[in-house]
Amino acid sequence: MANTFFGLTIGTTGLYGANLGINTTAHNITNAETEGYSRQVLKTRADTALKANSTYGMIGTGLSVYSIKQIRDNYYDEKFRSNKSLSGFYDAQDYYMKSIEGYFNEIQLEGFNSNFNYFCDALQELSKDPSSLAVRTQANNYAQNLCDYINSLNTSLEQLQDSTNFEIKTMTDQINSYAAQIAGLTKQINTLEVTGSVANDLRDQRNLLIDELSGIVDITVSEKVLGIDEVGATEYIVRIGDAVLVDTYDWNSLHVVPRAEKINQSDVDGLYEIEWISGQRFDGLHSGGRMQALYEVRDGNSGQYFFGSATGAAGTKTITVTDSSINSVDKLHIPESGTIVIGDKEYIYTGFKVTDEDGDGSYEYEFSLEKELVADYDNSEVRIGQHISYKGIAYYMAQLDEFTRTFSREFNDIHTSGKDMDGNDGLDYFNSMQKATGKNYVFYNTEEADDYDGIIISSKTGDYAVDDEEENYGSYYFMTAKGFSVTKDVYSDPHKLVTATDITDGIEKSDLVEKYVELRDKNMFLQGTPQGFLQSLVAELGVDAHKSENFSKNQSDIVDAIVNQRLSVSGVDMDEEAMNLVRYQNSYNLAAKVISTMNEIYDKLINYMGA
Repeated sequence: MANTFFGLTIGTTGLYGANLGINTTAHNITNAETEGYSRQVLKTRADTALKANSTYGMIGTGLSVYSIKQIRDNYYDEKFRSNKSLSGFYDAQDYYMKSIEGYFNEIQLEGFNSNFNYFCDALQELSKDPSSLAVRTQANNYAQNLCDYINSLNTSLEQLQDSTNFEIKTMTDQINSYAAQIAGLTKQINTLEVTGSVANDLRDQRNLLIDELSGIVDITVSEKVLGIDEVGATEYIVRIGDAVLVDTYDWNSLHVVPRAEKINQSDVDGLYEIEWISGQRFDGLHSGGRMQALYEVRDGNSGQYFFGSATGAAGTKTITVTDSSINSVDKLHIPESGTIVIGDKEYIYTGFKVTDEDGDGSYEYEFSLEKELVADYDNSEVRIGQHISYKGIAYYMAQLDEFTRTFSREFNDIHTSGKDMDGNDGLDYFNSMQKATGKNYVFYNTEEADDYDGIIISSKTGDYAVDDEEENYGSYYFMTAKGFSVTKDVYSDPHKLVTATDITDGIEKSDLVEKYVELRDKNMFLQGTPQGFLQSLVAELGVDAHKSENFSKNQSDIVDAIVNQRLSVSGVDMDEEAMNLVRYQNSYNLAAKVISTMNEIYDKLINYMGA
């Protein structure tokens, strides 16, 4: 049987319980707008009853508060994070595709079309008066303006590629920061919960970090309670793919490493690869989230990469590649030296040459290697770079290079077929510049040069380096949008601008100028004319940019819908909390009334019964 003062104990438990309920409700109300906060609910039950040795059985002992529970739904958490990753992916694509589109829109506005038409109009004037040095100079100036426009377009793409590269580093640092914070919070949570407490607010902070991390990369999270009866420390694992990022209190850091070699000819120097601190490579192209989008935007080549069949003997430093994917100088964008993958083994090549002995367009590549082959290779798979289906910055750089190479060749073939005002053979009109020497290349008779006999393309590096003391011979492989210009000798001396096949009948002849003008309407590309090629590229870019914008918006709407579903479970409803506040206030008042009543009883019992 309970003692006389037992009713006071029961009232006290109700008082403490109601007070705790008010505090929990106040905590919810004050954090209603706190990002990542989950609603907390006071969980109570009747305290353990006492056995009464009487006919009425058990005696209640009051209220027991056994938990302040955080209201979350793991299903919505996982759903949010997977869609947050997609949202981060499409958001990054949308941002950078709009930037590329902004640069290329100038083609249709005041960019390429204007400069190209001005150049063609200047050539029309030249056909009327080919002997005028003023008209010749004007034509050269408009030609250089066209080159400057292509240069600026390529420079904009380089700056954008550098920007995506910098963001890759920023995202890597952000991942490391999140990992360190998650590990630190896990340690704090376990320190509290090993005593039986529940660290709700710390768990909210950790979940918020996980949510932010999921926008950068695809992650999976697992938590396992190590204690008995689901009380005690937990094992908390965060993975990116198959690799562990956070293992309870420990975390695995990432760092960026600049590429020693380029993957594409026009890439900016020092593009980053990501590695784990152990040295294992991080696969950014399959990481999901914003990180994957940055890799695709930076390196995307629309699947146009170099691959073929390799043959070579172990112990040698040369590999021959046939049946290659690229049999056109205009489409070749491998770097002069770089990494070539043969089978599953990587080698550094220092240079290469290309021949076409049968003359049927089936190129044979020969690469000089930095180290000896470790095995025999016979028609083994070989590649430089990798297949990335996305049309990123690398793709549009390659398209600009293809334009400049094709157009330059067509124009130069006409220009070198005639004589200049001084009766000399025409030079290449459009050119590029060797980085080391600043000299223009000689394209028109490279194949006839002794050192290049039978070679279509030479990297001019490694074993194929050639010291051209008099003439800087080179293939159109070296013609890039970055270096596109009018040959210096022609630009500085308008006498060298060729207008006629032969000047024996006078310098007023202009038969070649008409051919220059006809190039404006010549279908030299699969897409048609020069203007058609770039306009087709802009249209293609517009479709891709519009698709990215739609995907980004749609995914953002999906995430917003999931957030609303999430909030319906874990969010704070102010009306509901107001009702709880009134409910707990009433409970508190009633518990206080119980104590007040018991106080009156004890007063009568103690102070008046003995009187």
